[in-house]
Amino acid sequence: MGAVTSTAPSPGSPDSSLLDLAPVIPVVIVHDVADAVPMARALVAGGLPAIEVTFRTPAAADAIRAIAEEVPDAVVGAGTVLSPEHVETAVAAGARFLVTPGWTDRLLGALDASGLPFLPGVSTTSEVVALLERGVEEMKFFPAEAAGGTAYLKALASPLPRARFCPTGGVNASNAAGYLALPNVGCVGGTWMLPSDALAAGDWARVESLSRQAAALRD
Repeated sequence: MGAVTSTAPSPGSPDSSLLDLAPVIPVVIVHDVADAVPMARALVAGGLPAIEVTFRTPAAADAIRAIAEEVPDAVVGAGTVLSPEHVETAVAAGARFLVTPGWTDRLLGALDASGLPFLPGVSTTSEVVALLERGVEEMKFFPAEAAGGTAYLKALASPLPRARFCPTGGVNASNAAGYLALPNVGCVGGTWMLPSDALAAGDWARVESLSRQAAALRD
């Protein structure tokens, strides 16, 4: 296949990258569509405008659509994208970026054809090199902690300086700053600003407060 690129202009600015919108991209699993809009508003109010809604529940596409239509300051994307069909569904719902846990040539082709910024998932050096060969320089490092964490990414920085990462998987409030200090990490993905008890109670003020703390990690 020909060269593809994940560095299409991000929704925030014509010249900026998806990795530069905020230090943390919340990784969201929506079970009830009714929660999508208030949750997104709380995340945005806390300083986390890029929101990854994962295709892990039947509510995902409707949640993306609701956020896209009702929270204009949010940059809503689709995560756990596993197939060209997922790409098509995400685009139709109004997603503004795409994230995958891994990639194949077929999936990469669909991501590129979407015209949206995307972060294909990698966990090995060979996968990173293969994407660099195809012109993709921005990637999701997943599962970050299980795949080697900050030590692994630090080791990649010198031989593969063009690659930039969004580590996700095991990243939390206690270790996020260590990832963000690395020169090849643009942002991290995580769920810690969305504790299950706060979601169950609809405690959006707590979500906003935790999001503000996460957004301040690079201040």
